[in-house]
Amino acid sequence: MKKKGISNIKGMRHTKKASRVSLDDGFDRTQSSTLASLLDTWLAYLAERNYSKRTLDMNTWALRSFISWAELRDLKQAHSITKPHLESYQRYLYRYRKQDKQPLGVTTQRQRLGAVQRYFAYLCKHNYLLANPASELELPRKPHNHLPKGLSIDELQSLFSVPDITDPLGIRDRAILELLYATGARRSELVNLNLADIDLIAQTLHIIQGKGGKSRVVPIGTTAIYWLTQYLDKTRPLLELNHHETALFISGYGQRMSGTYIGNWVAKQIKLAGINKQGSCHLLRHSCATHMLENGADIRLIQQLLGHARLDTTQIYTQVAITHLKEVYNRTHPSSTGKKKA
Repeated sequence: MKKKGISNIKGMRHTKKASRVSLDDGFDRTQSSTLASLLDTWLAYLAERNYSKRTLDMNTWALRSFISWAELRDLKQAHSITKPHLESYQRYLYRYRKQDKQPLGVTTQRQRLGAVQRYFAYLCKHNYLLANPASELELPRKPHNHLPKGLSIDELQSLFSVPDITDPLGIRDRAILELLYATGARRSELVNLNLADIDLIAQTLHIIQGKGGKSRVVPIGTTAIYWLTQYLDKTRPLLELNHHETALFISGYGQRMSGTYIGNWVAKQIKLAGINKQGSCHLLRHSCATHMLENGADIRLIQQLLGHARLDTTQIYTQVAITHLKEVYNRTHPSSTGKKKA
């Protein structure tokens, strides 16, 4: 084994962020009827109903933004919030500018307002409020759906060639890229994988508690299996500092890798490959779905592979496939090749 690989492993840095709900946020909890106290009650209710940590974190983030806005205006009691207040908060989100002077995206505005709607619906349903001030709140219109961008086969080959497979870390990196493309897994799903979730003999991957708390089993292609085997045999033993670590992919410090790190790293690899497309892990996810559809896969099987709750989420890929079909049609169909019947 080359010393270069061992040196890189020791020198690599990785930050691990812990995410948890804390009551130490400075909000008013002097009474059980305050916005913050009732937020704690709602989050506990969601946890008891087995909602995913991702859902809890998203609602916590969104509602803290709202409560902070409300308390600055001396609106601390849930029953003091009216529809005009919520419409004012909506205008605040629209006019808000981040540190880079850019506005909040429409999707972000919808996420924050949607959490407010769900929060007040819960309060009304469970008799904490007599009327729901958010029931008629109109959210901003969804942005136009843009066709997902994927990578061509040639671009994928260029990307897969970036990791130095003579280096132990390069073997791990190649395995990560291959697995993302082979399974269409999200980056959060990838970093949450454990050793027990991979079945090399059956060539399957068990994604536990994916988006929306749903689990699924997906197949893994032969190429990805090969690189996973190389990683497990040659690299992971070098990275493992704690025999109790269950994560499939680990950092140079022997810890589970973070989604933020993986996202930034994949974006960097795409740039190093000379690919002029914006995106990160989702480019590989889009490529997986698009290439399968172009080669005849049923849309419902792709829905199952990607873990989409709704079929219409998956159907956007049919538009990409139609674009490809038109190109093939124009190139091969007699009525489009310029040849006319005598």
